[in-house]
Amino acid sequence: MHMLRLRLIIALLLVAAAPAQAAQIYPSKPVRFLVGPGPGSGTDIMARAIALKLTERLGQAVVVDNRPGAGGTVAIAVAAKAAPDGYTLLFVSGSLVIHPFIYAKLPYDPVRDLAPVTLIGIVPQVLVVNPAVPAKNMAEFVALAKEKPGQINYGSGGVGTTGHLAGALLENMAGIRMTHVPYKGAGPAATDLIGGQIQMLFTSAVNALQHSRTGRVRVLAVTTARRSAAMPEVPTIAESALPGYELMTWYGVLSASGTPRDIVARLNREIASVVKLPEVQEKLAVDGVEAATGTPEQFAALIKTEMTRIGAIVRAAKISVE
Repeated sequence: MHMLRLRLIIALLLVAAAPAQAAQIYPSKPVRFLVGPGPGSGTDIMARAIALKLTERLGQAVVVDNRPGAGGTVAIAVAAKAAPDGYTLLFVSGSLVIHPFIYAKLPYDPVRDLAPVTLIGIVPQVLVVNPAVPAKNMAEFVALAKEKPGQINYGSGGVGTTGHLAGALLENMAGIRMTHVPYKGAGPAATDLIGGQIQMLFTSAVNALQHSRTGRVRVLAVTTARRSAAMPEVPTIAESALPGYELMTWYGVLSASGTPRDIVARLNREIASVVKLPEVQEKLAVDGVEAATGTPEQFAALIKTEMTRIGAIVRAAKISVE
């Protein structure tokens, strides 16, 4: 009886130690890095730069797996349904918190089904206008829009994109009415802004700098609460016209909900170290991303705050893709 009891105690101790042991040997096989946009996209290039360096730090291959489709929801759904073992990671943008409010039904819940690992960086949006627009700053732009309700056309990369939401928030806070013109991507929208078919556009700092240097657009303000590091001389919308205005997009890494905390903590440390590397920050900067990391808890808090903010914008503007 004594021997049987001893064996039972040893077995229970081994079972209790199993998760900790599993976390200590993680990873013991390749890690899949899910990316929504296809190969060659800006998001894909950033993800591959991170995956390459993360491979070196983890001692196992981190393989990028592109799953394009449905605005990124295909990749998110795969990640949400993956085994919670840290071997399937998701590299995703702020569209994660937009989808629940513009799609009638999703095969996942972004909060319940995913575990935040770390924020990668933020992307300020920049309000630019065609040079023919007489407004030289945000106060003048708001006044012009009030004088000409519905006559200012602003473009975006599509319905429900960050550029669309930025315009909807501007309308709501400034008490103005503009006409939204959705395009199939930011590129065609920028082309029509330069050509004068539309008068205003929210775009990345990289694009804004490129076109403003040649005089093809005029930069008025950035959408973030703080000025952009890429163009510190440009004021925020909040400081120049509408206190409290804030909107951005971001990039981050998540895993399936239920992933052991030790594994999440390891991934958080390793990815944060990778993001600090100059060569990785260079890749991020090409797409206008300002590197910014933090703890899993801080990333979770950001997602919660962003969902509250985006939900309010979508409901006020009655935005839907269906």
